[in-house]
Amino acid sequence: MKNKSIAQSFKNAVNGFYRAVTEEHNMKIHIAAAILVIVFGILFKLDIPRWLAVVFAIGLVFVCELFNTAIELLTDMVTTEYSQQAKNVKDISAAAVLVSAVISVIIGIIAFAGPIISLLERNR
Repeated sequence: MKNKSIAQSFKNAVNGFYRAVTEEHNMKIHIAAAILVIVFGILFKLDIPRWLAVVFAIGLVFVCELFNTAIELLTDMVTTEYSQQAKNVKDISAAAVLVSAVISVIIGIIAFAGPIISLLERNR
């Protein structure tokens, strides 16, 4: 079904995000982690380039989780019986989330390393 307006497109997108947040356990974990990282970013007074990296990393994980959720729902809609191919599809889409999360942790380590080292050196 095609959206009739841009407003309807945005409404549908917001509804999809709301559904993912309220119904998907892993999305709640990602949001909690994102809030924690944002709080630490504020406390450590990250500079603009570090914030850009952190926001990109958070967005990457959210996008991958949303696609993973959509793929899982579509797969379940197509078949309710066990299928090795359906399992492979779900496993591969879950792997995308895992890869994005690992990349985000690496970005976080790089983004926070300098400010943490500076704080430790000041407290000596």
